[in-house]
Amino acid sequence: MLLTIDCGNTNTVFSIWDGERFLCTLRTSTEHQRTADQYYVWLSALLAHHRIPLDINAVIISSTVPRVVFNLRVLSDRYFNTRPLVVGRPECLLPRMPRVDEGTQVGPDRLVNSAGAYDRYGGNLIVVDFGTATTFDVVAEDGAYVGGVIAPGVNLSLQALHEAAAALPHVDVTKPQKVIGTNTVACMQSGVFWGYVGLVRGICDRIRGEYDKPMRIISTGGLAPLFQQGDTLYDEFDEFLTIHGLRIIHDYNKAQGTA
Repeated sequence: MLLTIDCGNTNTVFSIWDGERFLCTLRTSTEHQRTADQYYVWLSALLAHHRIPLDINAVIISSTVPRVVFNLRVLSDRYFNTRPLVVGRPECLLPRMPRVDEGTQVGPDRLVNSAGAYDRYGGNLIVVDFGTATTFDVVAEDGAYVGGVIAPGVNLSLQALHEAAAALPHVDVTKPQKVIGTNTVACMQSGVFWGYVGLVRGICDRIRGEYDKPMRIISTGGLAPLFQQGDTLYDEFDEFLTIHGLRIIHDYNKAQGTA
């Protein structure tokens, strides 16, 4: 069985693939000080709860937090007796190499999303990922990542607003009943919600204009369904796009004899 690990700045997602389907998806907070032993205790307890055997013989990792990779590698080596593939490392091959400026290091999450999106939806795509940052990835007709946009994430923007302005409270992200707020919380919620609806629509329109080809918009990330309520922003929402991309990259490396 394959263990896919998607480590973001806020959360880390573990998923088990049995060769035909994902058996479960488990989420924990990203903490660079968490040891391999702690990961194993947490993972084995939850898999036992789901009655899934711990017969893992392959691991692939995508991490935007370099400091956690060491302990995830130790987890793989010590408890599953396998050397993990780490997206972004030279030994981890990609189905399509990115076409960006020389010397540019593309985030592994963007490479994984591009691979997953191309496999499911074909090329000429914009992938919008609502994570700690809100990213827009352009996937070419042949599946290569060819650039994109990085904007502050929704929760990051709210946190910055709360911390920088002493009179403004921390608020939850939600769709407001009206655009014009009649109290502080409603005003902030409207600004964030409709501001990000406008941001997503505006950036996607500009990407389409510059790319000069018909493009589909694929969204992922926990907040994507919320913002779809405000307008028809995406053609598809794919909750499991990243873990699907990890599986695609693993399968490609297995076919090439590097996994």
